[in-house]
Amino acid sequence: MAEAPLHFENFSGARNVDLGHQTVNLIAGNQVVQVSNGRDLIRRLDPIFDASHTRDRRASPPDSACFPGTRKSVIRGITSWADTRIVLSKPPVVHIYWFHGFAGTGKSAISLEIAKIYAGSGRLLASYFFFRNAGDRSQMNRFAATLAAQISAAVPATIDFIEAALEAEPGLLTQGVSLTVKLERLVYKPFQAALERGLIPLKEPFVIVVDGLDECEDKRGVVDFINHMLDFFERHPSIPLRFFIASRVEEHIRGHLNNDGVVVGDLDIHSAGKDIEMFLEVSFQRAAVKDRLIKSYIQANGEWPTRPQMIKLIRHISGSFVLASTIFKFILQPATEEDPSTPMSRLPLALEMNGLDSLYAQTLARSQHLPHFHNIISTIALLRYSLPIARIAEFLGIEAFEVVHVLLNLQAIVHVPGTDDQDQVTLCHTSLRDFLTTESRSGCFFAPPSFHLHLSYCHFSLNFQTGDEPISNPIRQCNRVGFVEACDFINEIEQFKTQACQSLRPNRPSHHAFLCSLLFFYSFTYETSVGLQYLVKSIEQLALAVECPSLHTGLWLESVLTGRILSFNTREMEITEHIFGVLQHNLQRASNAFHANFPEILERYPRSIGMEEMYTISTGKFVYYTGGNIFCVSRRFLNAGNSH
Repeated sequence: MAEAPLHFENFSGARNVDLGHQTVNLIAGNQVVQVSNGRDLIRRLDPIFDASHTRDRRASPPDSACFPGTRKSVIRGITSWADTRIVLSKPPVVHIYWFHGFAGTGKSAISLEIAKIYAGSGRLLASYFFFRNAGDRSQMNRFAATLAAQISAAVPATIDFIEAALEAEPGLLTQGVSLTVKLERLVYKPFQAALERGLIPLKEPFVIVVDGLDECEDKRGVVDFINHMLDFFERHPSIPLRFFIASRVEEHIRGHLNNDGVVVGDLDIHSAGKDIEMFLEVSFQRAAVKDRLIKSYIQANGEWPTRPQMIKLIRHISGSFVLASTIFKFILQPATEEDPSTPMSRLPLALEMNGLDSLYAQTLARSQHLPHFHNIISTIALLRYSLPIARIAEFLGIEAFEVVHVLLNLQAIVHVPGTDDQDQVTLCHTSLRDFLTTESRSGCFFAPPSFHLHLSYCHFSLNFQTGDEPISNPIRQCNRVGFVEACDFINEIEQFKTQACQSLRPNRPSHHAFLCSLLFFYSFTYETSVGLQYLVKSIEQLALAVECPSLHTGLWLESVLTGRILSFNTREMEITEHIFGVLQHNLQRASNAFHANFPEILERYPRSIGMEEMYTISTGKFVYYTGGNIFCVSRRFLNAGNSH
């Protein structure tokens, strides 16, 4: 007698389903396998929810989707590959499809469509959309755990196997375990185990969609992922699993995916002219129905855009869907007091623009004259994590309405959320970030790497702004905003000091306090000569900071004295008599100013002044020990200096 086939219901599209603490029994013939509730597993895996195809695309780009009726031939080719059943014959089935193309050609939109197709048929195991400068989504740290969480939801039979892997190796969710081990234990093995026990109804292969692999900033992790995936399929050629991967052509990807074990699809060879024409025609027709001004113009002048204009526009767009979408938004954007132009007058301007760069520049110019424009745009372009409007305003020390004022004119290229404090402000496409961070392309709109120093100061300031104790080490937290080590770091610091003096804010700690902490931190990071240079400048900033008494400087000093900011180990440096004199002079200044301006802090922390001497100076060497306390360092050094 044949065994009864395995059967379970797949609640496609279900939301907020709560099974409580129940156990699901999967029955196949005389085999019963208990699958525990996956809610706790999901919580334990801590996946990135906005990495999948179901995310809110406006809040979590890329915001790309295929216009209905377009890209049919391209999608048909991909689904034909994905639907090929396993046949144990030559040539072997190819499990990986690498789909590449230039920026803006619609790769993410097609990836989304593929994910939707297989989610609808119950064959999508997982989807992951990388996006540059999107925090963890642009890294590999949580990639495997996110895939595992989605797989456990798509195929509940894998839950017990994933849980067993976590019990056997508790460190699987830490950064101390390699990406390949995580993928093997959390993704591949659980799927295999469920297959081997007959717990998955198998008709056609399952699919995993990975989009924007080039936007992952962990290039080494990308290579490890590709190599391990190729090795896995070589070891298991009959497994019913497919990986669809979309990216730009970058060497670390091309060099590993361009082989016989991969189907390579080139989006650039597929003409998108007809699809773009369909998109524009339907979009302009819909706009004519909704927009009273366009409707009135058509009634008086006839068809708009005219057929010659449409042909010229399609040729100008030259196959770029992101350019088509952005141009359409540019033409239809609302008029403002600064730019009262109409859609009809903007169409000729769009036809003269040289690709996305010109369009970006033209759009950004609408807000260029507004206060804080450059700081707002640079913040959005350079921060690793997208922020809501209110958070951007808090970060920059301005009002939320000032951020809104700048962004409302830029909605053709920037997604502006409907509320100030919830959804994040995001760029419409990675190419806009590329534009803003490349000076030769963006010119006066350039967001220089040195602006990271300003962002670091803003982040540092927020730790002391409310008068509460800092919640974490602000210097280490500064690195989270994307601080980039520059070749001419000292020169950039001088520029920052000049700008800071021109825009002093009473509700923020002195920029001298920030520079003291930052330079002291980096004095332990670099080799001796550079580290000593940073140490000398750090002590100079210490003196300047305590010479400017304020509530926020006092909060900073208390954090220093209690070791909540800086904590380092012993280090030895060679110094000259001149450097020794400079250090001694600035430390004496700091000591005098501390006693004069912050006596109440000295009363609360008396041990910071009277502790035993920890410095020795001999044979031209300066040995210092911080123990997390800058002023202790200063005082002890003065004692040692006096004895010298």
